[in-house]
Amino acid sequence: MAEQSSLAVIVNRAANKGGAARRWPAIEAQLKVHLGSFRPLFTDAPGHATALARDALSRGARRFAAVGGDGTVNEVLNGLLDSSGRLIAPDTVLCPVPAGTANELCRALGHLEDPLSAYAAAAGRGSRPVDLLRVRCVDLAGHQVDRFGYLIVSLGAAATISHRTSRSAWLKKLGEIAYLLMTPVVTLGYRHRDVAIAIDGGVPQTRRLFTAMVANTENGGGGMRLMPGAKFDDGILDLIEMGDISRLGVLLDVMPKLYSGAHIGHPKVRVSQGTRFRFESEVETLVDLDGETVGRLPLEVSVLPRAFAVGAP
Repeated sequence: MAEQSSLAVIVNRAANKGGAARRWPAIEAQLKVHLGSFRPLFTDAPGHATALARDALSRGARRFAAVGGDGTVNEVLNGLLDSSGRLIAPDTVLCPVPAGTANELCRALGHLEDPLSAYAAAAGRGSRPVDLLRVRCVDLAGHQVDRFGYLIVSLGAAATISHRTSRSAWLKKLGEIAYLLMTPVVTLGYRHRDVAIAIDGGVPQTRRLFTAMVANTENGGGGMRLMPGAKFDDGILDLIEMGDISRLGVLLDVMPKLYSGAHIGHPKVRVSQGTRFRFESEVETLVDLDGETVGRLPLEVSVLPRAFAVGAP
């Protein structure tokens, strides 16, 4: 059981469009079984989890239970990092507890298959390393953005799907299926674009894309197996490009295979690996990090190997 002086429980009751608030009594009960008594820290606005995490860290907390979706977990993580992506306190451990619309880090850790494992990990003393994604792009107001994440960076159609899903109150209430429902809506109206891609400092190659993703985990988008074989602790990022595929091709040949991962066998899907990527386009192209719209191209993505730790029982 974690010592109270070293533990912080940060809760976003607004996650899953308020669904986390309805589930909180049951989650709190399970946390108390595993942790004993604790005082939860509730968020009250976007970005508040970062401030709560930073304050709790300054007060001596070293193990952080983040109750919410991937957005909440990402905010807590960013509160534990300095501007270079290093942990402010090297012994800090992040413990995600699933309560959001998307819980992809929890999925990658096996917490969705075994829900009690998230509570055991929060209460335990063990940890395992995770690579960190560093994203540099331009936000929608034209300012430079430097952000950190752990799942997938998407650009193009996939980022547009995430952006439009997050702006729809009624779709978010449907949970993970919301992304799947928005996919054909965006696909039928989305225009492919030419994107210059440079990998590990190489010469940029311009290719016509529907979408592209730089993956640290193989899962994303509500349980889709977007990049089969990607590992979050190998220091390598996986790039998947969906090229000049027709709209019907996306809907009929790619979409049905996203959950199995068989889409990577499509002749116009390209897979490669690297540690640094740069993307540029003359057409405005959205960028998404861990399910949140962070800006638009130009975009740089790099990996910080095994930069933080998540809880293990």
